Amino acid sequence: MYGSRIDGEQREYVMANLKVVDLSGKETGSFELDELFSTAVNESLLWEAVKHYRASLRQGTHATKNRKLVSGAGKKLWKQKGTGRARVGSIRTPLWRGGGTVHGPQPRSYEYQFPKKKLMGALRSAIASKINDGNLIIVENFDIAEAKTKLYRNALNQLDVTKSALLVESSQQLGEKLYLGSRNLQGIELVLSSEVHPYDLLKYESAIFSKAAFETIQDTLKRAVSKRQHAKSDTQKGAA
Repeated sequence: MYGSRIDGEQREYVMANLKVVDLSGKETGSFELDELFSTAVNESLLWEAVKHYRASLRQGTHATKNRKLVSGAGKKLWKQKGTGRARVGSIRTPLWRGGGTVHGPQPRSYEYQFPKKKLMGALRSAIASKINDGNLIIVENFDIAEAKTKLYRNALNQLDVTKSALLVESSQQLGEKLYLGSRNLQGIELVLSSEVHPYDLLKYESAIFSKAAFETIQDTLKRAVSKRQHAKSDTQKGAA
């Protein structure tokens, strides 16, 4: 997808293009990819993003009963001395079957903070991975005559998408037809360009972006990279 031209010691980046098609699979144009998708896929960063996303999905409702919550009287079962038996203070002791649990799991949230820079980097790597595998498709738009599931299924067949797929549409262009027509398709999920997550891209076999949605995501990633470069430059100037 990408290449470079070497002239002496200078290396010049050669911009790559992706085909833009309509829902019938006919090519209508091309989309110029930015240089940021030419870098290697950061698999460790993808792993971090997936781990963070799945942690946020955990309900954390697990709970065990301690000796305060387990049923049973708190009365001392027998006197301390003279019986020949081991001393015991309550039937709810953790040492006995049916007693309370010590240091057992309690309800809690598994969510934790994940830097936005890392999230943007993981999103770039996920998109680059789809591009390298040939599983990313850019369509002119998702417009169709009627909001019917059968019509969208036929459109996906025309695009050679027979397995699971992620549909990404721009929030400004999301229409009722697309929402109603795609919601009952098995193995298909519709997300907005502002909400797409690296986990979504890795979960599905193919990713289908509208041209407007991909432009939005590419501009967002470019701004993130630009801010990081400016911050790095300011840090170097300060150190000097």
